[in-house]
Amino acid sequence: MDKNQVKEFLTALDSIIKEKGIEKEIVIEAMEQAMVAAFKKKTGNPNGRCKVNEDTGEIKLYSFKTVVEEVNDDRLEISLEDAKKIVPDIELGETIEKEEELKDFSRVAAGTAKQVVVQRVKEAEKKIVSDAFSDKKDELLVGILSREDSKNYYVDLGKAHGVLPKNETIPKEKLVMGSSIKVYVSKIEMGSKGIFILLTRKNYNFLKRLLESEIPELSDGSVMLYSVAREAGSRSKIAVYSDYNNIDPVGAIIGPNGSRLKNILTQIGDEKLDIIRYDKDPIKFIANALSPAKDVRVFITDENKKEAIAVADGDNLSLAIGKKGQNVRLASQLTHYKIEVKSSKEVNIGISD
Repeated sequence: MDKNQVKEFLTALDSIIKEKGIEKEIVIEAMEQAMVAAFKKKTGNPNGRCKVNEDTGEIKLYSFKTVVEEVNDDRLEISLEDAKKIVPDIELGETIEKEEELKDFSRVAAGTAKQVVVQRVKEAEKKIVSDAFSDKKDELLVGILSREDSKNYYVDLGKAHGVLPKNETIPKEKLVMGSSIKVYVSKIEMGSKGIFILLTRKNYNFLKRLLESEIPELSDGSVMLYSVAREAGSRSKIAVYSDYNNIDPVGAIIGPNGSRLKNILTQIGDEKLDIIRYDKDPIKFIANALSPAKDVRVFITDENKKEAIAVADGDNLSLAIGKKGQNVRLASQLTHYKIEVKSSKEVNIGISD
């Protein structure tokens, strides 16, 4: 290679490294493999070796032959007698190298070299992306809404794009292209075309991670999140507790003047959020979970099957059940008990029968 070719090579090398963010050693190795592949394609000789000097840009290409007693293929083998003329102390089974002229390579060979380099760069890029996101499943990420089609939004996460299906967004929320958005990573897969990152804002885990990101006490463990029940876009319930007597877990979620709760509600829109105090006593916990209903009497009917009856009257009866049964449904999810809500009259009738 002349000085101009060396300069062009080093410039191209630095450009790939800066543009792709790939380690120099990886690109050098790819170049060496590319030159060997081009040599094999040009000559039909599989015995090739290339060395690239990363400081000077000098490329040297070698072919090598194995020393044998009887030559069957003169492209790959050399007799011991001929080998000793070059290296006097060489032995059978060793190899002898010859430097090849780079100028003998055709455009086809150069094209092969380019293809191998491009492939290695793609592989290295995939690895960089894979390493960056391999531990991000079940995590909350912040990205930019970059585009959409009829079924999906595509979120720019920096080194990769994630797919946010429109049926995994919060119902009735309006998303604006170019705006920042928080998303929960529900699935990560590596495929032949690269990494696939599936996102959601509808899953209850989105709310769980959102709470953990906004409430310091949840992050440091002084307040614990027992469970989450969610019907995205409509209503959610969370159950919290603390092992520290001086900490109010419900107050920690709400924050001073409701500031923390406000930050959370900003992310989930019109969705209502009930903050429930968890209690080890299932009777108390179920009664709490049926909030905003009050004066609810709870009876555990089957501990093994986790079944309970909640008795309420008047307005509290309708509040405990909720619109279309939503409140009792969420309370059941939150407490892991099958809850039936009945009036005092219904319970009395049932007993007398």
